[in-house]
Amino acid sequence: MKNYEVEAAWHYHNGTKHPNGMLLSRFHMYHPSQRPTPYKIYKNVSQIILPIEKNSIGVSTLDAISTNLDIKDKTVPDLQTLSRILYFSAGITKKIKFQGLGEMDFRAASCTGALYHIEVYVVCSNIAGLDAGVYHFDPKEMKLDVIRRGDYRGKILQSTADESFTKHSPIMLIFTDVFTRNSVKYQSREYRHAFWDSGTILANTLAITTAHKIPSKIITGFVDSQIGHLLGLDTTQEVPLVILPLGITDQEISPYPDVADVNLEAISSEYEIEYPEINAIHDSSCLLNDIEVKAWRYEMTRQSKSNSQFMALEKRINSSEPIEQTIIKRGSTRKFSLESITLEQLSTILSCATSGINADFVNHETLSDPYIIANAVDGLDSGSYYYNKEKNELELLRKGNFRHTSGNLGLNQDLPYDASVTIFFMINLKKILEQFGNRGYRVAQLDSAIAGGKAYLASYALDLGATGLTFYDDAVTSFFSPHAIDKEAMFLIAIGKKEKAPKQNQTSS
Repeated sequence: MKNYEVEAAWHYHNGTKHPNGMLLSRFHMYHPSQRPTPYKIYKNVSQIILPIEKNSIGVSTLDAISTNLDIKDKTVPDLQTLSRILYFSAGITKKIKFQGLGEMDFRAASCTGALYHIEVYVVCSNIAGLDAGVYHFDPKEMKLDVIRRGDYRGKILQSTADESFTKHSPIMLIFTDVFTRNSVKYQSREYRHAFWDSGTILANTLAITTAHKIPSKIITGFVDSQIGHLLGLDTTQEVPLVILPLGITDQEISPYPDVADVNLEAISSEYEIEYPEINAIHDSSCLLNDIEVKAWRYEMTRQSKSNSQFMALEKRINSSEPIEQTIIKRGSTRKFSLESITLEQLSTILSCATSGINADFVNHETLSDPYIIANAVDGLDSGSYYYNKEKNELELLRKGNFRHTSGNLGLNQDLPYDASVTIFFMINLKKILEQFGNRGYRVAQLDSAIAGGKAYLASYALDLGATGLTFYDDAVTSFFSPHAIDKEAMFLIAIGKKEKAPKQNQTSS
């Protein structure tokens, strides 16, 4: 199987490391005027208006992002609930005017470079308010574009090799990546961002579905070509990444209609630069048939970790802020003050971020390990730490003032220098690739990004700021070694108090 020829994943991973990855050009330049249209706009398709209802249903952010549902009762979302899920996952939550650039739309979840290259599709049976079909979510107009009419969930079930949760779900969300919309700025490193940005969206999706008591399961093992064909994708440009079945029904999935080709034309951007290395890593991690999917999917075996000098963390803070309010106010912080956060706030964020997910590669756990540089945390010595998820304890690695190191590891930027803490989600990539093949590269990035997305939401629920950043890969491993000698950095988030700034010309959407 091509998936287990893992030299491809290592070639891509090492080749896209900062600062000297051989698949990146130091001379590449990007200007905001080159920003592609951040929407997929179909020509001449039928559309269905989505009802917009943003009021809170009374579930706090911290509960929504840290609760793992185990619901077996029948739950079938209606169109109103589906619309809320889509809006709070990937809808437009604010508009900001920038001098010289005009007004920009910002969405519910963070995205590298605000380039919004992740698209969301819906495949469903008949639900209240919506007929069975295959739809594309249009966040600009808050509408569903009609791609196919009819119940095609059986095709998804086939592509997942009859995955058990998928058998009983009335709605499937499918997240895809439009390569060139992000690579215009980030070159071949875009494929990392595909999972960073789908992961932060998923953190929102999981939170809002939990608030509605709708069970879900992240599915990463499927026949890629079958899903691409179902959605009518040009898979040289746009590819499926993740399937998220929602809800439970007691009705069996009916045989699906013939999956004919669809020839829907979408408006393209002027700035579409192709990077063959992105297509290469994606193709090398594709599963070609249901036999490969069955062989790929099995339980992840966790290894126990050795104990050292640990510090038990305080109980988490209680916050009643509703999840809807947190998502709407969330944004990537552009300037931190040098003020301290509290140990209780850090403890709460770490607990929520690592509360685990229900996925076909992990059972209510998270694979990534948080490593921390504490610059200004009341009640905690400045230094570097490892967070033991199982025991909710911090292991001191080194005491010291590492602000300059924090800034340096985050590409010599002010944000990680000024932040109270920087959290690096790291993973034993060698182990993951041995078990999951090249597709494990997707899993590693996605798992870490969901944890990072949860940290984003927890931070804002506690009235803090947060922002995701990129990093010098090998320097991160080196700094946290010998403890992290076998691990690779997957995701970095900086957290702290926001510096008060003059109000921007901002409107809610």
